[in-house]
This record gives sequence, C-alpha cells and structure tokens, in this order.
Amino acid sequence: MHRHAPPHPPDPRITLPRRSLLAAGLTLPWWPGTTAALAPQRLQFPRDLGSHPDFRTEWWYITGSLSGETPAQSFGFQLTFFRSRVAATQGMRSAFAAKQLLFAHAAVTDVAGKKLWHDQRLARAGFGVAQASETDTDVRLRDWSLRRDGNTYLAQAAGAGFDFTLTLTETQPLLLQGDRGLSRKGPEPKQASYYYSLPQLRASGTLRLGGKAVSGKALAVQGQAWLDHEWSDELLHPQAVGWDWIGMNLADGSALTAFQLRNKAGAALWDGGSFRHPAMGLDQPPHVFSPGEVIFRPVRYWVSPLTGARYPVEWLVRTPADIYTVRAIVDNQELDSRASTGAVYWEGLSELLDSHGKTVGRGYLEMTGYTGRLQL
Repeated sequence: MHRHAPPHPPDPRITLPRRSLLAAGLTLPWWPGTTAALAPQRLQFPRDLGSHPDFRTEWWYITGSLSGETPAQSFGFQLTFFRSRVAATQGMRSAFAAKQLLFAHAAVTDVAGKKLWHDQRLARAGFGVAQASETDTDVRLRDWSLRRDGNTYLAQAAGAGFDFTLTLTETQPLLLQGDRGLSRKGPEPKQASYYYSLPQLRASGTLRLGGKAVSGKALAVQGQAWLDHEWSDELLHPQAVGWDWIGMNLADGSALTAFQLRNKAGAALWDGGSFRHPAMGLDQPPHVFSPGEVIFRPVRYWVSPLTGARYPVEWLVRTPADIYTVRAIVDNQELDSRASTGAVYWEGLSELLDSHGKTVGRGYLEMTGYTGRLQL
C-alpha cells in the first residue's frame, strides 16, 4: 500500500467531509448543542473546578503520554477520581453515613514492556480519608490526589508496582464541551452532563515501575496530558450499554474529542465531540460536532484473556475535522475495577493518524460496556 494512501479501505458509511477543517481554513461554524434537561448555565470558575455533591455522578479524569531520557522509555498514564452521591443516605444524621463515595483508578502503560500496571481505591468521604473540595480541584483518596495550584495541577498515585508524581501545567484555556459546557449524551434531553476539558497540558515529574523498564528506580519523565471534569444526574439512555471515547492532543496544538454511545447490537445511539485548533482562537468556542457527524468504524480487534471481551483496538473515526485512524499503542490496556466501581473497561494510550496515514497526535481511547452494560 502506498504510504500516503488512506490506511484502510473506505467504509461506505464513512465519507470524507466536503473539506476538512484543516484544509478549509478552520471556517466551519460553531454548532450550539440542543437544549438539555439540565439547565444551561454559565459555568463559574474556579467554583466549578470543584465538586458538585448534589449531582449523582462526577469525575475528574486525567490521562497523558510520557517519555523518559531514551526513546525506549515511553509510557501512558491515567488517574481518575469518581464521586458518587448515595441517595438513600442523604437524610441520615450520623457522621458515619456514606452520603458520598469516592473511587479512584490509576494506571501506567509501559510501551516497551507492553504491560499495564493499575490499581484502585474506594472510601466514603470524610474522616480525613477521602475528600472532594467544592471550591476548586482538590480531590484526595488516601495517598492519591489531584490538586490545582494556580495554573498547574499536581497529580500523585502509588499503586501495586508503580507510582508517579506529576506536575501538569496549563498551556491553553479551558475547553467547554457541548453547548458552552452542557453536553448531550443521548437521544433524550435528560441524558446530559456539565463537561469541560483542559487539553495540551504540559506534564513533568517522576515515574517508578517495578518491572524491567526502569529497574524500579524513579525516572524523570515529561510529556502531554488531558484533563476532563464532568458531572451529571443521568448519562446513559436505557438502551445504551456503554461508549467509545477519544481525547487527543495533536502535535499542532489542536484538541480532538469524539464519542459514541452504543446499544446492545453495537449501533450508535448518540455521538458527538469537538475540535479546537489554535488558528480558531483559543479563547473562542470550539467547533462542536452535531449528532450524526461522528462515526466510529472498528478495524481491528483484541480479545482479553482475562474476561473474553472483544475490544476494537483500532478504529476509523469520521469527524468534520478529518477521518482519523485511532490505534492502540499496546493492545492489552483493559482495567478490571470490579473491586471498586464494579466495571471492566478498556482505557489506554493510543496514536492518532490523519486521512493520509500520518501520525498527528497521541491521547487516550476509552471503551466501556464490552463485558456487560456499564452501571453508573
């Protein structure tokens, strides 16, 4: 195959947009989202960087690509804090009532070793064990934490066989997803969330693994990261079993988000995402994709030896920005979190190729609902 040809045969359902945003000079208009059951409101910062305990579900999700001193030292990392409001205990007076639960997942992908290291935490909020500030990003669960300090975030986790301490510095403004931060997640208006991203974070710090890659010694690392913060009362349509999502930092400074919600048959119930390029003006709204503009087509699968789940680890993803190939850098990046949130999902470091087959970025691919319907 010619190296500049599209990497896969065209899918009859996937046609190149009339012109990509890149080729068209980034002039396509911003598409405002459909009004959802959650009230549209102007998000207030730094208040909305903090937790929202009146909402059922919330998470702070940070992922990134790291490198050490040599090309062989290449890693991905993930640290996610979940907050869940327990409706049945809200009227209890006891300080021991589990009114808010905090969960945390952390993982490191060792690219050279083709190995995923991961761990998880769970605790009720309070008693100095777990907390999520309502005034700013400051989330902690035992010895794991994510905290904002000015224009930087400090992330720390120490799990089974790994630990990392990272400083994540903003290089771009907040990106409000959906309609100015109100993001539809399904065919019914009530399936929506408040959602913003911080792409193109500059990452630096130390990473230690117990494997051969770094011989158990602390390694200085640097790279790029992506932070998502989302809160909602209802995300999944009754027919939805899970989703496929990408958050990609492009080498030219662009940020790409794309997702689909799937039903049991694998068909898309809803899709969306956004694209922001520096030439658009980083203080301007991104181009938000309208329903039907994003199509995920699986290209290659990997079967988990642990769960038997069959995950598409390579996708062709059509967006108004371009038709991209999303390719897992390591196939086995399945996380078993049945000891905390109860879910098994695939989440891992992946590369992004444009329609000419050129690698244009890296980020994370997340796939849920492949071992059964995801329960939030």
